[in-house]
Amino acid sequence: GFQPSPWSLAHATFYGDETASETMGGACGYGNLFLNGYGTATAALSSTLFNDGYACGTCYQIKCVQSPWCFSGSPFTTVTATNLCPPNWSQDSNNGGWCNPPRTHFDMSKPAFMKIAQWKAGIVPVMYRRVPCIKPGGLRFQFQGNGYWLLVYVMNVGGGGDIASMWVKGSKTDWISMSHNWGASYQAFSSLGGQSLSFKLTSYTTRETIIAYNVAPANWNVGLTYQATVNFH
Repeated sequence: GFQPSPWSLAHATFYGDETASETMGGACGYGNLFLNGYGTATAALSSTLFNDGYACGTCYQIKCVQSPWCFSGSPFTTVTATNLCPPNWSQDSNNGGWCNPPRTHFDMSKPAFMKIAQWKAGIVPVMYRRVPCIKPGGLRFQFQGNGYWLLVYVMNVGGGGDIASMWVKGSKTDWISMSHNWGASYQAFSSLGGQSLSFKLTSYTTRETIIAYNVAPANWNVGLTYQATVNFH
């Protein structure tokens, strides 16, 4: 299984308000974070960490350090990466352009930030480490696309939380390699209607491969989410 990384130094800010409504959607494609199980324990990553979307779904422990705004005892909070914090080249990297490369930066939901520091701080130094994602139940696959193009958003990923590559198999096809679209979505240009679908996935971090057999029934439809019984650990 996936083991925690060493602690590293970064900075954290927050975006949105206490409702975390502004964190919905986002560059990973998870849509409504409440409906899809991520809640408010989320963060947007600077592009240095975001890794062209391959870091979507990764989990981090974050604690505030070396600031009078930190809560006493340096409590840590655990967040899932659900969004990109884009560079802001019009501002200096040390004054507003917090997510400019090569900075490692977490732009947290306000509720997540408020677990480690007083929000009036605006920005605080933090220690962070990658940790295994503890997700209840199996992988979730949300379908988009049409009869000739299947676009799948992979959610609720345990273990390393990330996906390197993915394949789909219809009940009448062999394994078909899916290409990375954006964020946590993968696509296959193939007509798979009327077939039950299985998926094979490889973790980006651990390189473990798992197979989720018969996730979607033959009468599957776009706009729906299908849950597997398997997950990474």
